[in-house]
Amino acid sequence: MPQTENLRVRRTRTLLRTALVELIEERGFDRLTVGEITGRAMVSRAAFYRNYRDKFHLVEQIFDEAIAALVGKMADQERPVEERWTSFWEHIAEYHRLYGALLGRNGSPWFADRMRATLTGMAAQHLPDNPGPRPALVPTLVAAMFVQAVTWWLENDRPTPPAQIAAQTAGVASAVIAEAGAWA
Repeated sequence: MPQTENLRVRRTRTLLRTALVELIEERGFDRLTVGEITGRAMVSRAAFYRNYRDKFHLVEQIFDEAIAALVGKMADQERPVEERWTSFWEHIAEYHRLYGALLGRNGSPWFADRMRATLTGMAAQHLPDNPGPRPALVPTLVAAMFVQAVTWWLENDRPTPPAQIAAQTAGVASAVIAEAGAWA
């Protein structure tokens, strides 16, 4: 019985997540209700609430899983930096519907803020210490740049391969970091 329950829970979560992304693409995140999500997924509201508190919790869980996958891909410090940057963009390509829906025109400011905060934390771990009155400024700028770059790349149907956008954005980030290194 536990195996059946596990399959049922996974199926329900998959249906809800798919419905969420489809509805965000169509209507926008802020206007969605749990009833619309469960209706599209063809699952009961009770099933929804057995898994999630509300639509924000659903998005949070999806985001946490996606970020865990991203961190896993980028964690190998033995790999060259270029490969890790490319892994970031390959991850975005793999989850393009999710990120496109949540960061696009119909997306959620809450999600964009959460992604910026997460990327700021990741950037702060890998950047040299920034002396001066605002040490958090550089990771914040780099994170904001990446959120905008991801949004642009997805809204334009990924016009360049992951390795190319990785090289381009890494170059811009390097310029920002180099400039910040010159600050007194």
